Amino acid sequence: MKETVVDRPKERVLTYEDYLRLDDDKRYELINGRLEEMPAPGFEHQDVLTLLLIKMRGYTDKKDLGKVLPAPFDVILSDTVVVQPDIVFISKKNLKNVERGRLFGTPDLVVEIVSPSSYYRDRYEKFGLYEKHGVKEYWIVLPGERVIEVWCLKDGKYTLHSIAAEKGEVNSCVLKGLKVKVEEIFTAPVE
Repeated sequence: MKETVVDRPKERVLTYEDYLRLDDDKRYELINGRLEEMPAPGFEHQDVLTLLLIKMRGYTDKKDLGKVLPAPFDVILSDTVVVQPDIVFISKKNLKNVERGRLFGTPDLVVEIVSPSSYYRDRYEKFGLYEKHGVKEYWIVLPGERVIEVWCLKDGKYTLHSIAAEKGEVNSCVLKGLKVKVEEIFTAPVE
């Protein structure tokens, strides 16, 4: 008896041009050609984002190092990878890569504030994407655990540079001299 082979349609790989054609008010990221909807963040997420943004922006502005921006802000890493990190640092040297209000290329530092719905994406998928595309520093912020991890790129791989849980401070390898006390960032009650 001869078996029938059924051709299943392959999932369409979307590109940056497809991403630009989206015409709704939802937030998306394009992860390896796959569209990922991003739900609105909660209170604690936004509180942590604001406090970290104030610290980072104050530090970089004072030292005239570049720009720190919050989401939503498109970072186009490739034709099939468009992300919106919670916080992005772009050094003065790399500001030339900002065109039409978006960054075309690799930021120097990104921060992702992890929520339950984004845990896998932020911890694994984006970790690999940022590493592959040469983002020099990746902060993973876990509000539920009150943890901040700072990962730095060394020889093409991320290594844990700094970590603090509940108390203590983390420091940056890209923004030399920047130190952030964890207890100053996690001020809101845990959701």
